[in-house]
Amino acid sequence: MSQDGKKRRGVHETSTLESPLAATWRPRVLEKAVLVGVGRGIEESDLDELAALADSAGAEPVARVLQTRQEPNPATFVGRGKLEEVHQAVHRTGAGVVMLDDELTPGQLRNLEEKLKVKVIDRTALILDIFALHARSREGKIQVELAQLNYLLPRLRGWGEAMSRSGGGIGTRFGGGETKLEIDRQHIRRRISKLRKDLKDLARTRDVKRSSRERSGVPQVAIAGYTNAGKSTLMNALTDSDVVVANQLFATLDPTVRRLQLPSGRAATLSDTVGFVGKLPHDLVEAFRSTLEEVARSTLILHVADASSPDLLAQIEAVRTVLGEIGAGAVPEVLALNKVDRISGQERDRLLARFDGDAVAISALTGDGLPELLEKVEAAIPRFPMGVAILVPYGREDLTAMLHREAEVLSEEAREDGTLVHARVGERAFAAVRGFRVDPAERAAG
Repeated sequence: MSQDGKKRRGVHETSTLESPLAATWRPRVLEKAVLVGVGRGIEESDLDELAALADSAGAEPVARVLQTRQEPNPATFVGRGKLEEVHQAVHRTGAGVVMLDDELTPGQLRNLEEKLKVKVIDRTALILDIFALHARSREGKIQVELAQLNYLLPRLRGWGEAMSRSGGGIGTRFGGGETKLEIDRQHIRRRISKLRKDLKDLARTRDVKRSSRERSGVPQVAIAGYTNAGKSTLMNALTDSDVVVANQLFATLDPTVRRLQLPSGRAATLSDTVGFVGKLPHDLVEAFRSTLEEVARSTLILHVADASSPDLLAQIEAVRTVLGEIGAGAVPEVLALNKVDRISGQERDRLLARFDGDAVAISALTGDGLPELLEKVEAAIPRFPMGVAILVPYGREDLTAMLHREAEVLSEEAREDGTLVHARVGERAFAAVRGFRVDPAERAAG
């Protein structure tokens, strides 16, 4: 949300948000964008991720402006000389938007737009804009709008008639139904309260489904990782499903749950949630907290990282930082180094040595390493909490099938009066078979 964008986000919201995401999505006309970064020892490659975010939002980066300085200018983010350089780049390239690689203060955004006379969008607004574009479920749209409004609220003052500007493009995908141009703080606060209530209602439904899966005793594996690390491709490869795959940041926002078959035949659920990124907006983490709890309450986290990325270690650390923020830091983790088809064998060996056997090298695209990954996932999943012996009468093979599907069957023995099954079960499976449980003396009698 640039100022321009934030102010206008009530204008073309519904039609934009309702557009379905296709893996080949690209806007017909790309907005030209000048990218700006400030920091100590900053290099041009440090803006590569901002360029990827811009691409996902439908922009075409046409210039990069860097400034090495200890702290950003409190008034205009960049110094006076660099501001003139940005201004020249805008006019030289015909850019309609300037994107900055940090979150700016309301004053900085306002000052930059007044001086540059084009849209100015900071990193936080850009990420929120991409989320607004890609959110498809009702819950996802509510979560994004809530984050956008929390971002917008302190940035209303002093914008004046700029709030009534209309137009399409990046910075216009705001909210999920508001069309009034005269947005005030009181109205936004009421809207935020309404959205929070709606999210609580949706969270209750999610909790019921989650609790049902937890009671079943079926292990819940959550895929987590940096955005565009190949999580959806891996989920499709492991579960033979059709989750949307696109070479874009944040192509998948809405959580997806699929059934996963482990090497022993044991079943698990596999969920794919939103990807993480460096400097992930705090408002977004808060808004998506109920969704991210899918990860926090999982049995195991399957952490997918892009082995071909030059920022691999930083990306792994960024993901683990967010996992800690949402209370998932203590959940067991299996690290999958994806996209090894893009690196040399020597680099692959070096990475595996660096992680000292705690990672699996895979390619979700080619299938390389997936059997080894599944073995490691199954070994890392805690065993079911209760060991039982069950005498399943003949004619009740449905119970035996259920145990194979939802529990861990240790052994089976045919007897005159039925099949003696030794298994480790969760709460739901135990409830289904408790009437057929036998004590140790009866087990020996067979």
